[in-house]
Amino acid sequence: MNARPDPELEAVADELMGIRDFESRVATVLRDTLDQLYDGQRTGRYKWDQLHKTEKTHCGTLVEINMQREFQFADGKKLDYKIANIEVDCKYSQKLGGWMIPVEARGELCMVIWADDGKSVWTLGLVRALKEMLTKGGNRDRKASLSQDGMSSVRWLFQESELPPNVLLQIPEADVNHIMGPKSGAERIRRLFRTVQGQRIGRGVVATVAQQADYMKRIRGNGGARSQLREEGIIILGQYEAHREIARQLGITVPGKGESVSARVRVSDSSTPDSVLIEGSWWCLAREVDSAVKAPDVST
Repeated sequence: MNARPDPELEAVADELMGIRDFESRVATVLRDTLDQLYDGQRTGRYKWDQLHKTEKTHCGTLVEINMQREFQFADGKKLDYKIANIEVDCKYSQKLGGWMIPVEARGELCMVIWADDGKSVWTLGLVRALKEMLTKGGNRDRKASLSQDGMSSVRWLFQESELPPNVLLQIPEADVNHIMGPKSGAERIRRLFRTVQGQRIGRGVVATVAQQADYMKRIRGNGGARSQLREEGIIILGQYEAHREIARQLGITVPGKGESVSARVRVSDSSTPDSVLIEGSWWCLAREVDSAVKAPDVST
């Protein structure tokens, strides 16, 4: 284990941890990068196994590019970035500890990133890639991975932080097949919000299910799923603060930026726990035994 003080590593760590909303912004970068690779709007893909080998290889480069775009890291002369005026190489791997360190990064600082879309977690750390911290062999490009001592020397800034969920990986495959079955994108979207209630549904999932240019239009009122599912007692809440407040009062998952959450509701009264006042009437979550009633209009 590397116990030697490393002022440059600490300076880079301090710089990163001083960035506003760094953790949530890294999570968004990784979510957007995976969705960019899946390209679900055009392909209908939503998981790593569906990617081609060349696309998987390209993922690390996309993470490097998108991290730099988001945080405006200066270009390095030798490595990917300059952070706190120190050269840093960015390495991403789909396997924790699978980062391949190139010859030019040996002895240098590396930002190592890993994400698991199925578990909705990601990890980021900093490590000085000293020769004695690397495995002996290496591949044809003479890239080497971190040894056990190398892994022990990583300064973790975040471990298993939350990745915005890919709900298509979290529901039974039979439900995915049911949602994706119809030819109509509008019907697939209705099935998505009818089947997956109380869970955060991101734009990437909506794009994958709709597979249409203006995929968010399929959620809205005025003929979209939000107005059509009202007849079944289902409301669709988005990122607007008014919608987030309705979700809080109903006691369900609160949608984040770019996310939607659906729920079936029934008429209640002010004394019913977890009730919310909408359009002059009180509403709470419906039970399985409750008949469907027309849900309130939450499109405005």
